Amino acid sequence: MSKITDHLSHVTEVLLGRTSPGRGVTVFKDDRFVVSFPRSGNTWTRFLIGNLVHPETAVTFANLESLVPSIYIRPDRILRRVSRPRVLASHECFEPRYPRVIYIVRDPRDVAVSYYHHNIKLRNLPDGYPMDQYVTRFIAADLYAPIDRYGSWGDHVLSWLALREGQSRFLLLRYEDLLAGPQVELAKAARFLEVPDDPERLRRAAELSSAARMRELEKSQHDQWEQTSGTRQDTPFVRSAKSGGWKDALPEKSIAEIETAWGGVMRRLGYPLTIKA
Repeated sequence: MSKITDHLSHVTEVLLGRTSPGRGVTVFKDDRFVVSFPRSGNTWTRFLIGNLVHPETAVTFANLESLVPSIYIRPDRILRRVSRPRVLASHECFEPRYPRVIYIVRDPRDVAVSYYHHNIKLRNLPDGYPMDQYVTRFIAADLYAPIDRYGSWGDHVLSWLALREGQSRFLLLRYEDLLAGPQVELAKAARFLEVPDDPERLRRAAELSSAARMRELEKSQHDQWEQTSGTRQDTPFVRSAKSGGWKDALPEKSIAEIETAWGGVMRRLGYPLTIKA
């Protein structure tokens, strides 16, 4: 009975606009969503798109929730006041109400490493927690209840690919391609969002969203952004911002475990496997 009461209480708080809406966010027909599994480049993409869509303002951690807000931080009544068309950030599995979606996908081996350090930052894992034990829990989506509800990396990715891939209202971007050619990939996002894609605008957005700038901003604005305020300052939110780090960070056993679990979708997305088929 207490779980039912807690659920009804949460729903009431959301409806009254007192807490973040999450999956229950109000959706308008002209909304655009940046969606990804956690630690797949969602925040970086928010910077890129924010600097693209708002050429008069440089995105920082202090103003990010006003320019490209997450659906998990501000109450729905505040989000409804954001200038339209809104660009909102989400980590939800397939949500049929989202009109247009930019979906960011990242090699799950790198996601696993990034998510490991993020959980340490959040104090969900202690320092030195065995990586192989963590990876088993990561694959099973058995780490941290508020995020486990998104399902595993494979669940999340396939939910969107199965129901939206190939549609004009769905744009799939790989994190690795964004790293290799941010302006090229950003031009695709600009056309999708129906904003100008002139070279100078793309260059500015990429430059203002560089990992180096974001790291400096994080140092000075750690307590000004809800997602880092109160977390460990000795563990950065913006880490290496590169691809392939899993090769040095993951035990062979864990690499094989991830590839066995999701090898099919990894091949489909262009991520080479180390194990033989």
